[in-house]
Amino acid sequence: MVDSTKFLQSITDGYSTKGDYILLGSAMLDGVPQKEAQVKLPLKTLNRHGLIAGATGTGKTVTLQIIAENMCAKGIPVLMMDLKGDLSGIAKAGVTNPKIEERHNAIGIPFVPNSSSVEFLTLSKEIGARLRATVSEFGPVLFSKMLNLNDTQSGIVAIIFKYADDKQLPLLDLKDFKSLLNHLTGDGKAEIQKNYGNVSSASTGTILRAIIELESQGAEVFFGERSFEVSDLVRLDAYGRGIASIVRLTDIQDKPKLFSTFMLCLLAEIYQSFPEAGDLEKPKLCVFIDEAHLIFKEASDALIDQIESIIKLIRSKGVGIYFCTQNPYDIPEAVLSQLGLKVQHALRAFTEKDRKAIKKTAENYPISEFYKTDELLTSIGIGQALISALNEKGIPTPLATTHLRAPMSRIGVLSLDEIQSIVSASSIAAKYNEVIDRESAFEILSKKIKEVEAEEPVEKTKTKSQKEEKSTLEKLSENTMVRQVGRTVMKEVARGLLGVLGLGGNKKKSGWF
Repeated sequence: MVDSTKFLQSITDGYSTKGDYILLGSAMLDGVPQKEAQVKLPLKTLNRHGLIAGATGTGKTVTLQIIAENMCAKGIPVLMMDLKGDLSGIAKAGVTNPKIEERHNAIGIPFVPNSSSVEFLTLSKEIGARLRATVSEFGPVLFSKMLNLNDTQSGIVAIIFKYADDKQLPLLDLKDFKSLLNHLTGDGKAEIQKNYGNVSSASTGTILRAIIELESQGAEVFFGERSFEVSDLVRLDAYGRGIASIVRLTDIQDKPKLFSTFMLCLLAEIYQSFPEAGDLEKPKLCVFIDEAHLIFKEASDALIDQIESIIKLIRSKGVGIYFCTQNPYDIPEAVLSQLGLKVQHALRAFTEKDRKAIKKTAENYPISEFYKTDELLTSIGIGQALISALNEKGIPTPLATTHLRAPMSRIGVLSLDEIQSIVSASSIAAKYNEVIDRESAFEILSKKIKEVEAEEPVEKTKTKSQKEEKSTLEKLSENTMVRQVGRTVMKEVARGLLGVLGLGGNKKKSGWF
């Protein structure tokens, strides 16, 4: 028999906080929510990253929405990767119904419908403010890792970036990079080898194939101008609430390389741009990545290493990263070890492998005298989850099986008209949707090639004229009389020259005197 008094005391003490917090719901004992045992997340520890996991249909995306909207309400901007379109509902206030009332009465929290200020962003040609980055902003190291190149190939990429800098050739999009790659093995080969070293055509071919593969996933839309400024992610609305920036990725699900490339670029830019912040009372920004396994799917080892490094370091910039996925092991262990918040919805055990995975998952949570974690993982219902967080001192809280609150905003997808209305009222969409295609490496090199091609007909005409003159002389030389006259003329000329140069003082009678 579980001691209810001891349980309530454990939850109350473990989740107590002196500062501001997010209220997620109430802890459950023997399947019943305990109103006094409220589960709170201190704002102070929200930059310690988190995981929301669970089988399909258990409510993990709704949990993501609950946490994100409450962050916005507390003045914390959020960035959300929306691959299914489900998160757009955060822009509209929810509507109560008997089930929601029953849930909130059970956990002792009033239901107050509310919405968040939203900006819709896009990587493709979907409705929203366009997200772009230039090739030069990646730099040679990051660009090489993105393409999964070896050391030799990475060296060639470094040469291209250096050559572009030396010749003032802007590297903005992929066609700029490809034009320089072709120049390196074509007209500019001699110059490159003289000033930068030998370049293998086999290596450049490998690089070109890697770029074509990236282009096949739509990367040519992502690379270019105008570059997105990450400072636009940390804005507040007129009421001091954080703005929810939602990246619409419904057409990117089958393009994991583009998705992982975008995430790496974004996190790297945030890390480089944001100043060191230390421990803040609340984060500057929290990033939610739904279907997070797509970041790591088909990503190279070098790319994963880079993402892991940024995850470890970005906390000091006041940024929290939250992954939402079906299985915790979709996320590399090096990343899992950095997470402060773990929200685990139900898992399904249909095979022996599933059961082993569940036991292994249970071992990732603090040992609890009130729960049998491995049994709970298969028995908790929709809208319920096992939660382990960090208190204000950074100490893990007791494990709490939580009956979660309902979202204050709408659950579900907005209509295209509703999305279009929000984008039309956006303060940044017009800026980022402006098409800019200024002169860069591709145009400059193309111009030079055209100039060379224009000069070629003139050179050919000169060569032809010279050949015709030579041909005329040759024909003349074939005539015996002409040859004789020619020899006579040449002798007289030679004599004249000799007379001028060496015989001028000779007084011997000649026909010239």
